[in-house]
Amino acid sequence: MASMLVQPLFPASPANPKIQKTTNKLRTHILITAPHQRNKSSIFGECPSKSIPIFLARAAEKSSGLVGEESFTQLKAELFQALKGINRGIFGVPSAKKSAIENLVKQLEFQNPTPNPTRNLEKVAGNWKLVYSTITVLGAKRTKLGLRDFISLGDFFQTIDVAKSKAVNVIKFNVRGFKMLDGQLTIEASFKIASRSRVEISYDHSTIIPDQLMNVFRKNYDLLLGIFNPEGWLEITYVDDILRIGRDDKGNIFILERSEEN
Repeated sequence: MASMLVQPLFPASPANPKIQKTTNKLRTHILITAPHQRNKSSIFGECPSKSIPIFLARAAEKSSGLVGEESFTQLKAELFQALKGINRGIFGVPSAKKSAIENLVKQLEFQNPTPNPTRNLEKVAGNWKLVYSTITVLGAKRTKLGLRDFISLGDFFQTIDVAKSKAVNVIKFNVRGFKMLDGQLTIEASFKIASRSRVEISYDHSTIIPDQLMNVFRKNYDLLLGIFNPEGWLEITYVDDILRIGRDDKGNIFILERSEEN
């Protein structure tokens, strides 16, 4: 995902098994900018160098709310309810729905139970399924890739191999009326720890199977990779046993749930 695996982690709220109402003063946002050096041209497109805001600290004003397990359970239930029927957001989401999803994401990030994810990579390792992303395929891009009528998108999977510092993203495709063309795009990448919450991701290589599906995409393969290539950096802003949220250097949000599929 283009980024499939920006906002730093927020301190976890203290666990409290009961519903607790709290009132916190709004703390000052601390904002810095850091130079972004991805300015070379490649098949993935040109990424001009620019300063990208990085939030080092953030606190939200909460006049009332839940903390502890009840909070996580309720917020996640509300989030998954909000994600129903939007096809992972890949073809766009109404602005009101998008705002509601991002508000729930921020609340979960504020209560992140794993404040140092790169020091607890066992929480990140394994198989994940994408349930939402702000990456969209719209207009001419969707038409060129045949994603209006001819080709439909199946599931998006990601496998994180901590021991090898590898991430494998798999995007499934179904070709209507031509089952023999059904297949997948696989993008393999390497990652290295950049901070307590961030990893740097480098593209390794990609493949499409079967060959007949590659022939369908061959003319627009650079466009396809430009959308789904994960190269850049990823901030892991929330992770627990079943849910993971990340923000990348392009401003995208990714929500993944733990999957038993490999």
